[in-house]
Amino acid sequence: MMETRTRFAPSPTGYMHIGNLRTALYEYLIAKANGGKFILRIEDTDQKRYVEGATDIIYKTLKRVGMNWDEGPDIGGNFGPYIQSERKAIYAEYAHKLVELGGAHYCFCKQKEENEDDEEETQETHEKFKDPCLNISLDEAKKRIAAGEPYVIRQTINKKGTSVFHDVVYGEIDIDYNELDEGVLLKTDGMPTYNFANVIDDHLMNITHVVRGNEYISSTPKYNLIYETFGWTPPIYVHVPQVMKDAQHKLSKRNGDASFQDLVAKGYLPEAVLNYIALLGWNPGTEQEIFSLSELEKVFTCERLNKSPAIFDITKLTWMNGCYIRNLSAEEFHKTAMNYYDHLLGRGYNLEALSAVLQPRVEVLNDITEQTQFLAQMPEYDIALYENAKMKTTPEIAKNTMKLAYDVLAGLSVWDNETLFSSLKEAAAANGFKNGQILYPLRVALSGLQTTPGGATEIAVVLGKSETLNRINIALAKL
Repeated sequence: MMETRTRFAPSPTGYMHIGNLRTALYEYLIAKANGGKFILRIEDTDQKRYVEGATDIIYKTLKRVGMNWDEGPDIGGNFGPYIQSERKAIYAEYAHKLVELGGAHYCFCKQKEENEDDEEETQETHEKFKDPCLNISLDEAKKRIAAGEPYVIRQTINKKGTSVFHDVVYGEIDIDYNELDEGVLLKTDGMPTYNFANVIDDHLMNITHVVRGNEYISSTPKYNLIYETFGWTPPIYVHVPQVMKDAQHKLSKRNGDASFQDLVAKGYLPEAVLNYIALLGWNPGTEQEIFSLSELEKVFTCERLNKSPAIFDITKLTWMNGCYIRNLSAEEFHKTAMNYYDHLLGRGYNLEALSAVLQPRVEVLNDITEQTQFLAQMPEYDIALYENAKMKTTPEIAKNTMKLAYDVLAGLSVWDNETLFSSLKEAAAANGFKNGQILYPLRVALSGLQTTPGGATEIAVVLGKSETLNRINIALAKL
């Protein structure tokens, strides 16, 4: 049996789109679940869309989520080069050979090539083209080429009837050959189009499984014709449904939808994003939703991929991200949270205590700055905030309980949450107050807010004794 070999072949055109990362993940999991190899190949034949630095983004993204490749441009392998622009001579050789075998022909028409290399444009907007140059004999075509006439190499679709092929997700698929256009395989400048380069590379690199979006199903017979003409065996096809932003619109970087980098910048953990996109079109068959990458490697099978489009639900991702944040060790979370504490540095606050308060409550890391802004700058507030029917407090009651809280806290030598809470609770009982009548006003006094990420005594521990007493004094002056 052949070794399982999959490939992720992105174009270096910018940040990593969620759909692309999901494709990479499925390719990776198919390889690892079968003890095979995961190959990284850079498809940069469309130089118009090339973005400087985008290849490094691809490397960093895959490494950041733990999807290390076994062969690729940076580490080499037995089937290189792994960058398509470095394989130009290979494509030319096979394109001309395909002409000799009758699977392609030389075309001298003045046709636009702008969209021939654009994956989405080719699939969605490129009109079916039947080429009049099919009537030119091979000898005449070679004479025109020798005379210096510009040309492209187009695929020849000369089969009749129906193409039938198998897909792991969709089963047996029938497509009429009459629906296929004779697209360009090799452009005037000698560079291949996406459709041709992939077939050649997948064969030469012994790729056994190809994962791609279901929008490419209609083009698969064209790929199979090339395989057939050369006498090669096609790979196993795994076409996956698109990732949608809603029922009508697909998720697309062209429409400004969030990339992987955007989500990480917003405070989503890479591991959580990867876990979530694994479930966008795949069902583990159990109630489990939280998977590490190593767990996915053990349970993933492409037979459980869904046929229906998957809708990207930011609410579900946010919930999952919160699960990942809570599963971090206290040390890991604090180290991560320190990146969001710039506005609190140098104030003498107990930031480790703050991290302990935030970790059970934060779902997205970027929320940290907003939730802790009151620690950096006390907001202006009206004393009407002390009015709370549930806590049975009024500004007048708050004035009395804040005097009591000040005296209790000023006399403490131990400053931890347990000591502060028990001391205030005892003082409230001894003076005829309910717990909420001292703790709620204290929270308002320390934060200027009705709700905070932690309770009154937790905030006091973060602020420290001096700042806590200072804020109570400010509150008493207001009251």
